[in-house]
Amino acid sequence: MENVLRQEFPGRRIDYQKLSAALTGEADLLRTYYYHSLPYQGTPPTAEQQARYAIRRNFFTALDRLPRYTVRLGRLSNLGLDQDGRPRFEQKQVDILLGIDLVLLAAKHLIQEAILVTGDSDFIPAVTVAKAEGVLVRLYHGVNPHNSLWQEADERVPFTLPFITALQR
Repeated sequence: MENVLRQEFPGRRIDYQKLSAALTGEADLLRTYYYHSLPYQGTPPTAEQQARYAIRRNFFTALDRLPRYTVRLGRLSNLGLDQDGRPRFEQKQVDILLGIDLVLLAAKHLIQEAILVTGDSDFIPAVTVAKAEGVLVRLYHGVNPHNSLWQEADERVPFTLPFITALQR
């Protein structure tokens, strides 16, 4: 969600409780899962890294305190520098956490519908399993979701400016 907001709706800050309500509509909500990782910190961390880390940790803590919200954190791995000398980072474990949760909820028949906010094709195997368990998979996405994920989803809903605007805090 953050990538879609940053790239397609810059400067927009949303209310995540409103987001969950808007995505689920009249359906029963078991839980909203939020997957991410905390920012990288060097050893020792710089003042900027510490500040960024504290801001993100506070954001994730606030989300986790919302009713029916669960934050799942992977980790951020430092891959070194790119050809321009800028640091490269990659999230680790985040995709598998989502995949595990989706498959477990589907296999235990705890959900009849799953709403994914992503564009990443890494989730296709989990979506396939969830669908085989009878779960309807609705994909909310930005302008460029991975085509294979878009094809695998049962329903697809692109984010629009009016939708995002209605979620602003």
